[in-house]
Amino acid sequence: MNRGLRLREALTGGRGAHWHPTDALVRGAALGVGLVVSGGLLHRVELVLFGAPLLISTLVALATAVGGTPRVRVRGLPRTGEVGAAKSVVEVDPGVGAEVLALRLPVDRPGPGPVHLLPASLREVEVVLRRDAWGEGVDLRPDHLVAGPDALLVHGPVTAAESGRVILPPVHQLPAGLLPARARGLVGAHRAWRPGDSAELRDIRAFQPGDRLRRVDWRVSLRAGNLHVREHHAEADADVVLALDTRFDVGREVGEWSVATHETTTRPDGTLDLAVRAAASLAAGYLRQGDRVGLVDLGRPQLGVRAGAGRRQLLRLRNQLVVCARAAGWAQRPVLRAEQVPHGALVVVLSPFLDAAVAELAVHAARRGNVVLAVDVLPEGLVPDEETPWGAAVVRLLALEHEVRLEAMRRHGVAVVTWDARAAAISGVLREAARPGRRR
Repeated sequence: MNRGLRLREALTGGRGAHWHPTDALVRGAALGVGLVVSGGLLHRVELVLFGAPLLISTLVALATAVGGTPRVRVRGLPRTGEVGAAKSVVEVDPGVGAEVLALRLPVDRPGPGPVHLLPASLREVEVVLRRDAWGEGVDLRPDHLVAGPDALLVHGPVTAAESGRVILPPVHQLPAGLLPARARGLVGAHRAWRPGDSAELRDIRAFQPGDRLRRVDWRVSLRAGNLHVREHHAEADADVVLALDTRFDVGREVGEWSVATHETTTRPDGTLDLAVRAAASLAAGYLRQGDRVGLVDLGRPQLGVRAGAGRRQLLRLRNQLVVCARAAGWAQRPVLRAEQVPHGALVVVLSPFLDAAVAELAVHAARRGNVVLAVDVLPEGLVPDEETPWGAAVVRLLALEHEVRLEAMRRHGVAVVTWDARAAAISGVLREAARPGRRR
């Protein structure tokens, strides 16, 4: 028990990364020699009996060969991961003559964690790491101290390097809904409004020079007396641009809007957290259909990702969403340049719409000919600040201004949906927004 206390004191007090005697060895040697010498001079046997064990244990510790450089290495910890539990292994090489190892490991949550006393004969320690929030974070920091016999000679303490992972935003399996057709290409998962080679019938018309004979509808031709052909819709891919508003990160408690968060990347269940989750889920849905998806950070345009397709694009987008959340902060105006949006692309603006600038940005994108979907991530049921007498009035004013911005976007042809409505509302709104000849 006393040896464990000495190890914990040494690990928190610390010298360097080399073998050195502890204060217990110095005290044991001085006290042992003093008691033995005093007992011999005073002819007191009890002093010799008290001092001899201290002196003998000190001499045994000094006689035991200790050496080498203890090594502690983390193995099996990936750079990225998903929300949930993951396993890692801490490899230990204690050196020569070591008996006890003091190792700092996490228990219930990631981070440095408490100090664990382990036998030096242990070569591997399996650690279960659990992260319930996406973003960057430290999973473990294996600070260690190795002790010789009776913890009288120790190596360390050594402050190890922090080992962390990037937990990617979770993806909810949502159908992406109907999408507008891309202006170029005739291969894809969505119906275009021009004729093509899909399996969906568009029209039956009279035969024209250049039509293929395999398209002739013989039943209609026999009834009409002249040749008629079947005309099908074209199939096209869609370009999707996810415009993420990282300038705001607020929750339901209005009184906490000005309070910074330190433990997590974003405010739990805040607007930025919901926007990132929605962006990851929508990107996964569109990419699953074979479409091209890009990302634009409205607060910091240099952090955007060009449109691409495939599984690697989804991984790239999820990693970049973490980068955007890490760099999130107030910007004077949101930026969405015309060159960042391909012609005919669907623009999905994810924002709490707390100012008029982002609403104007969505309207300008719609005027350039793009179908724009505004996803409102402001939590419902804002809670007023109870410490001020005008808290309820502030919440009421915020709600009215927010509704005015949403209605203004609707009147200018922007499809508006609340993220809580999820796939059903998104599909219906996009169906109406992508209808040809729709008034704007």
